[in-house]
Amino acid sequence: DMGAKLLCLFLTSALIAYYIYTPIPEDIEEPWKVMFTSASFRALGHLAEVMDQLGLMHYMEVLGLITSIEYVEPTSDENVTVMDTEFSNVAVRLYLPRRASDGPRRAVLFFHGGGWCLGQAGMKSYDHLTRWTSNMLNAVVVSVNYRLAPKYHFPTQFEDVYSVTKFFLQSSVLSQYGVDPDRVCVAGDSAGGNLAAAVAQQLLEDSEVKTKLRAQALIYPALQSLDLNLPSYQENENKPILSKSLTVKFWSEYFTSDSSLREAMALNRHVPVEYSHLFQFVNWSNLLPAEMKKGHVYTSPTFGSPELAQKYPGFLDPRAAPLLVSDDRLRGLPLTYVLTCEHDVLRDDGAMYVERLRAMGVPVTHEHAKDAFHGAMTFLLGPAKLAVGQRLFNRYIEWLNKNL
Repeated sequence: DMGAKLLCLFLTSALIAYYIYTPIPEDIEEPWKVMFTSASFRALGHLAEVMDQLGLMHYMEVLGLITSIEYVEPTSDENVTVMDTEFSNVAVRLYLPRRASDGPRRAVLFFHGGGWCLGQAGMKSYDHLTRWTSNMLNAVVVSVNYRLAPKYHFPTQFEDVYSVTKFFLQSSVLSQYGVDPDRVCVAGDSAGGNLAAAVAQQLLEDSEVKTKLRAQALIYPALQSLDLNLPSYQENENKPILSKSLTVKFWSEYFTSDSSLREAMALNRHVPVEYSHLFQFVNWSNLLPAEMKKGHVYTSPTFGSPELAQKYPGFLDPRAAPLLVSDDRLRGLPLTYVLTCEHDVLRDDGAMYVERLRAMGVPVTHEHAKDAFHGAMTFLLGPAKLAVGQRLFNRYIEWLNKNL
């Protein structure tokens, strides 16, 4: 009857409103677009929870559906030749500019984000980002399809991007693609920024690699999983796209599907006391600028049982958490660009790295976007296109154009 229909309509509208209406920070442009995008992500997250609880599908596999829906074939256009191939047995998507070049070209090795569990070079948003990078910089771009969790855990993701980088930096490969060995950069967003930072550090230790990177560009990178209660985690626990609980899921899944690590990380008590010396590298009370501390008071971490660290030592490994290297291992890193966003749980990771790199004399450009949230740069096309995404992308390209 009419009453039941009205009740259904009312409940449906209430549910949709609940989903879509998220308080959005007032300095964010196009709030309705952001709200809608954020709601779609949340809905997918809830679906993933249910499927996972019912044992039908792993949480990350449900989220990974975005990856397959967004997939586009490698398609060349008038500016760029695009192809899928393999470097050192790892799948890559290659972008080769068609326009003539006066001399050898620049090159960017790009690692996509997605919490080491999602994403791929062929997703529409990444395909656009890397294609435009290649065209605007007249650069060879190698976008790496590293293997993902939950099927593969650390260090597979790192090893995949590292072996591609090492393969590409051989002088025979650089000359095959007409690349200037003095103008190669690693770049990535989010988990990809984590991988780029780790690759740049590892190359400094690797005597087999003769070519030095010119630059690293880290776009809202995740750099440590030691302290998951930084001011940025507290302030942005439920901000658009990347909530604190999803970040904890991504970090723990990078190392294992065993939920005991995730539970300990959620409580921020996963680090055993014998690793307490590592906290100096992520002590935000010393490493964050005053405007990011905003009246938060530093409390020492609660230590956890040693058993998780014995089983899953990855979360204490600098290849997974680049902030954990000692100061002397930061010396000699290439020119660095770091983008952080105010409304992002990962904001303080990037800011602390900037502080530590500068202290070691590494030339750093720190771009802090006060009106942006995690993942903003990938919203570059279609109905979800955001002005802030385009602006951040332009700044990144400008920096590369000037410094690479």
